[in-house]
Amino acid sequence: MAAHIRRRLRKGATTTAVAAAAVAALAASQAPAAPLTEGSTGGDQQAAGGESGGPEDDAATGNSPYYTDLPPLVTPDRPGSSSNLPAATGSAEAGIPASVLAAYKQAERTVAGTDPACRLPWQLLAAIGKVESGQARGGKVDANGTTPSPILGPALNGQGFALIKDTDGGAYDGDAVHDRAVGPMQFIPSTWATWGQDANGDGRKDPNNIYDAALAAGRYLCAGGRDLAVAADLDRAVLSYNQSTEYLRTVRSWFAYYQRGTHEVPDGSGVLPTSPSTPTPSTTPGGTTSPTPSPSPSKPGGTKPSPGPSKPGGGTSPTPKPTPTPPPKPTPPPADTLGSLENAGTGPLTATAGGTFDERVSVRARNALGAPMAQLPVTFTVTGSTGTLFEGGRKTVTVISKADGTATAPALKAGEKSGDFTVTATAGTTRPRTLTYAASVTARQADAIVRTDSKALVAAPGEKFADAVTLKATYKGAAAAGVAVTATLVADADKPAENDKGPHFKDADGKPLRTLALATDAEGLLRLPDLFADENPGTYQLVLTTEGGATVVIELTVEAAEETAPPEA
Repeated sequence: MAAHIRRRLRKGATTTAVAAAAVAALAASQAPAAPLTEGSTGGDQQAAGGESGGPEDDAATGNSPYYTDLPPLVTPDRPGSSSNLPAATGSAEAGIPASVLAAYKQAERTVAGTDPACRLPWQLLAAIGKVESGQARGGKVDANGTTPSPILGPALNGQGFALIKDTDGGAYDGDAVHDRAVGPMQFIPSTWATWGQDANGDGRKDPNNIYDAALAAGRYLCAGGRDLAVAADLDRAVLSYNQSTEYLRTVRSWFAYYQRGTHEVPDGSGVLPTSPSTPTPSTTPGGTTSPTPSPSPSKPGGTKPSPGPSKPGGGTSPTPKPTPTPPPKPTPPPADTLGSLENAGTGPLTATAGGTFDERVSVRARNALGAPMAQLPVTFTVTGSTGTLFEGGRKTVTVISKADGTATAPALKAGEKSGDFTVTATAGTTRPRTLTYAASVTARQADAIVRTDSKALVAAPGEKFADAVTLKATYKGAAAAGVAVTATLVADADKPAENDKGPHFKDADGKPLRTLALATDAEGLLRLPDLFADENPGTYQLVLTTEGGATVVIELTVEAAEETAPPEA
């Protein structure tokens, strides 16, 4: 453990030389690291010995030490993502152990499915994993992704590090007095208790498993509605992991390096950090060691600070006071942060004009931890020109989610116009989540249409048919109101082309019409307009077809009246 500690850097002792080295390395390598946002700070670690519950507790790692090795001064072999290169191809530093790389990519996919607006890149997880644990000690994990022995940071006992008293009874870190950072992503137990995940499906949330730890880190970085494609949000996310601008610079440098290219190497063969990153402890009387303390301002009566550079003219300038850096803004607890909005089992949304939809739109809200989120307002909105509305005649309704996270909209009432429309569910304010459902209204239908009487329809040439034609349309035995019906006069029902002679309807100008578009009334009845015969005798047919495919054929006869012989004288 001592060797492990010597390879890590106590935040309070980080010098400006490390920052300069980081910037110089990036400049020399020409790595495309995204610039730090102007004014980005995280509040460097406070002096060791602060009480538990202070700013250190706000960081995922408790602001524990971390590796400060920077990427090499040359970039990976090829630009872009080269993660599919064969093992051991490319620079050694660009290689990521197979199981570790798989865990980062799986976490990216999982978060993209539940929080796509976060836009988490797996290369950011790789950068943090490199800085926190050297990619799980070079990928020393078993077939399930678990390290053979726990990766533990030093006790956060206030002796050169933050003071964080035990929060887990030693369950994760084996220390019942103080907390320690645990696992490949170095979560302190109190943070893991909130953010821990079971990503490998073994029924356990294990901080020593790279799959569980990578997904937990991804969800933690996305908290508070962050969009990691935005530089300022990415900076805030990294600083929430460890509140140090030097930590941010180091992670940023590896992030840029991995974005240029990576490749997979066998588990256990990853490159471990080599340069010492912890000041050598000083020996105290009695043979014990204590960490080298961070420089601190002189107290009254003590040694005065050295004078600054000489001013022109021989004067000296006082050493400028460092500008305090505010801590990052607190983010809402993950249990109170909306993570996703998903379909809660809504089926196809289809109804006949004027009818009620059998399905109701239902969504389920989940928080940033993936758990159901209750008491969340969800707004449902109908968009389209079919005239469809929710019960009560509203286009927009708001429903509060239940204990299981579900919110179900009122029933939809179809309008009279057929066509497509959408229903959109929206929840959240800082970064709203939306879910859109496609829906459609079909025209009213009839599966049967019949005449209401059976009288023969006969007319003399040039005369009107004396008897009116009335029909009734039904759907599943019930009257089918408002059903579209097409009436066409044909010579042969087997070849239903519009006839050019014989019986006909008339338009407003008295001109013949042999096709009409009609509709049934509220009782499903349809009374045809008057029919007229022309001068061509014969047998003709009237075909009526409903929306829905029901058809009836009516025979029409045009014949001259029989001549009657005059009576004999």
